[in-house]
Amino acid sequence: MLTFLIMAGGSGERFWPLSTKQRPKQLLKIFSDKSLIRLAYERILPLADQNRIFIATNEIQVPALKEDLPEIPDSRIIIEPAFRDTAAAIAYGSTVISKYYDNPTICVLASDHLIKDSVEFRKVIQIAEQEAQNNNIVTLGIKPTYPETGYGYIEVANSELNIPTKSLGFKEKPQRDLAEKYLASGKYLWNSGMFIFTYETIMNALEKYSASHYKVVMNIVKKFDKNEGIITAEAVKEEFMRFEKKSIDFAVMEKADNIMVIPASFGWNDVGNYLAFEELFEKDENGNVICNVNCISVDSNNNIIVSNENVQRVSLMGVKNMIVVVTKDNILICEKSKNQNIKRIIEKEG
Repeated sequence: MLTFLIMAGGSGERFWPLSTKQRPKQLLKIFSDKSLIRLAYERILPLADQNRIFIATNEIQVPALKEDLPEIPDSRIIIEPAFRDTAAAIAYGSTVISKYYDNPTICVLASDHLIKDSVEFRKVIQIAEQEAQNNNIVTLGIKPTYPETGYGYIEVANSELNIPTKSLGFKEKPQRDLAEKYLASGKYLWNSGMFIFTYETIMNALEKYSASHYKVVMNIVKKFDKNEGIITAEAVKEEFMRFEKKSIDFAVMEKADNIMVIPASFGWNDVGNYLAFEELFEKDENGNVICNVNCISVDSNNNIIVSNENVQRVSLMGVKNMIVVVTKDNILICEKSKNQNIKRIIEKEG
């Protein structure tokens, strides 16, 4: 039984002030007339009805999530009582799904990625579903199109599209020169962070490679036995807080010997920060990306100007290589090179 676990937490830091803790990136409609999470949800509906689609989030984001996806039943919203990184989120979310289905095949997806070719994407998921039946943990590796330094990479022996191949190792985000070597070799794929496995397979992997996570999950399962209704965050909070804060890559993927990779190409972008706007929107004659705002620029080049409000006008004079974001509550002006440090403003805000 194919099921989906859409990861929809997030702190709203990378796209502040467009995004906030209450309304993080996946709920933004800046990239189309639909939010990223609705796009993610509708993308998989041809593969599973709404009862087989689960969304993992946190309590503060539930109201906005329900407003955007009112058709999602409460029983399919998995509320995590705290942030404990992706190993905990996947272990707990998968266990909740197993409460409804016997040893389900689970496809873990992000709620805030963009995918251009939905048909090709679904085709790859179906290939991954079949590969997962062989007791493998399957991940999707994206064929790189340029030497990106902001993504992790996966080394493979064969990068032929849509053909499952053994993982030869996960690589951290590289420096530019190494990223260029990865691209030239043809043996490295971008790590998409999408995973497909059966419940038994991921539990076996946790037991073998991350015993602390497995122990917490088994204790949570005991609480499931006592609760026939919807599992609340409060009911599992005490145990959940014992999860070690660790990514699924560090906990399992970099250690397991049953990782299969499917090289894929379906127009994927993780929309990781404001620089993604340069890939997603056309530039004007001066190299400026202007999105959802009336902008006049003079002697201003290579800027990103964006708003989610009905701003009268943004006027730039002699501005270069900047990010300018206007909302009703804040105006952000940031050098492009400093965009990874936006969270420092949020910290200063308190």
